[in-house]
Amino acid sequence: MIKQGGGGRIINITSVHEDWPMPGNTAYCLSKGGMRMLTRTAGVELAPHGILVVGVGPGAIATPINTATMNDPALLKKLDDAIPLGRMAQPSEIGSVVAFLAGDGASYVTATTIFADGGIMQGSPGL
Repeated sequence: MIKQGGGGRIINITSVHEDWPMPGNTAYCLSKGGMRMLTRTAGVELAPHGILVVGVGPGAIATPINTATMNDPALLKKLDDAIPLGRMAQPSEIGSVVAFLAGDGASYVTATTIFADGGIMQGSPGL
């Protein structure tokens, strides 16, 4: 991208678990945390070349990785109750965030992650 000139966009897909611990899933969280620092560092390094680097950190999404939860009414209710918006996202909602970040409206966004999580990371166990 540097050699071709003209800038560009790199959009990394991570997870809320780049910031939000998930006991029992250390390797997964470690990989997402690594993506966080890749996004931040590359964003700073590539900014002088007009290349923007942004991460998208989805929360719970209605995809096959969540099939077991979606097929168990009790688990689904527990998850939905933990999400301030009250539901998992559809994949197209994450696609819309990516499309925004690829467009002119995000021309000043780099070296950070946008969390599309329905507010789940702001939840408090004290509620």
